[in-house]
Amino acid sequence: MASLYTQQGKNVFRTWMLMGVFLVLVIAIGFFLSYYFDDSAILYIAVAIALAMNITAYWFSDKIAIAQAHAVPADETQYRELHRVVENLAITAGLPKPRVYIIEDPAPNAFATGRDKNHAVIAVTTGLLGMMDRNELEGVIAHELSHVGNRDILVMTVAVVLVGVLSLLANIFIRMSFWGGMGRDRDRNGNVFVLIAGILAIILAPIAAQLIQLAISRKREFLADASGALLTRYPEGLESALRKLGSYEAPMKSASTTTAHLYITNPFGAHPAGAWVAKLFSTHPPIPDRIAALEGINV
Repeated sequence: MASLYTQQGKNVFRTWMLMGVFLVLVIAIGFFLSYYFDDSAILYIAVAIALAMNITAYWFSDKIAIAQAHAVPADETQYRELHRVVENLAITAGLPKPRVYIIEDPAPNAFATGRDKNHAVIAVTTGLLGMMDRNELEGVIAHELSHVGNRDILVMTVAVVLVGVLSLLANIFIRMSFWGGMGRDRDRNGNVFVLIAGILAIILAPIAAQLIQLAISRKREFLADASGALLTRYPEGLESALRKLGSYEAPMKSASTTTAHLYITNPFGAHPAGAWVAKLFSTHPPIPDRIAALEGINV
């Protein structure tokens, strides 16, 4: 049975696995390009990029996620109640108080990020603050603090950078293969080699996005819901919050497939188009299933 400690260990392992796969894939792409263009410097550049991005993903991915969400620090005077909720629940959970950020967006949502509990961030939208009552807000914050305690934020945040970079590199590789093959005369075997490599690169791009699903289990949301409900001792608050979140149709202004897994619910909204994207990048279980699981919790 999943517990806080088994989840922490699994997330550390998933993080290293994701970083290792990224390192191998980028070096493999660099090796092929260096062989195809007969330039060993390309391989050295690929190794440098892979190492630099792994370091960036671990140390700076939280800042990248915050920047992508256009989040700003929450003023302690203006958002006194939010700070009080975060601080009280962090004390109850035995965690340092995370930094608190605000996203100016009418769509209700929230996420946690950071490499560990000492560098954690919780960001909420203005829409969430306007829609939730005190019990519902506590349920959402407790859910996000559970991600911090479970160390979900480590693998979730690292994935933002690595998957995005891998998708970008795959796109560059497609263009280089195409224009390299079209712009220079090559023997028949060389053209076939380029064609196969180009097809593989085209396949690699969507696979890079799906790495989020491979690295991050959807079970983490059920565990965070359950942990959050136990933290507040009031699962009804999170249940009600999830119902409101699931009924909001409009997408977030900064919604992105590379950061969608960070949020408590699908940032593309409950609109049919957003639901289709959510199904394609199914990093979250359906809200009705999450509510049903919460209804079975006795506190």
